Amino acid sequence: MLLKKTEHLPAEDKGTRLALIYALVAEALSAYYEHGQWLTVNQGASLCAEWLARSQRSLGQGERKRLAELGDALARQVADSVSREAGLFTAHEMMESLDRNYHSAIGEAIMDECTRLLAASDENAGN
Repeated sequence: MLLKKTEHLPAEDKGTRLALIYALVAEALSAYYEHGQWLTVNQGASLCAEWLARSQRSLGQGERKRLAELGDALARQVADSVSREAGLFTAHEMMESLDRNYHSAIGEAIMDECTRLLAASDENAGN
């Protein structure tokens, strides 16, 4: 899984936060296309906590919510900009690319956008 790449890093590390946003986008798109519902920010924050707990790490609730909000915003942006069929394919590609052995050009493009979003958010927050 993509988050395994960051297991040795502190949860506050940029790479870990990027991996969390990416995984949240993948989960949000999957939920949207499979069930027609978006994850709430609280659900996203809970997913972050669960994923981090597996590697005995944690982030404060405020930071988890911020990452969930970023993931939600990007997921909705993707869904709004592509057809349903393309969205289903994108969600599938992203879920597959959570496995670090799976290479995906779509996944790389989404990760680039995650990087841009996190940098802009950090800049606005003064981090």
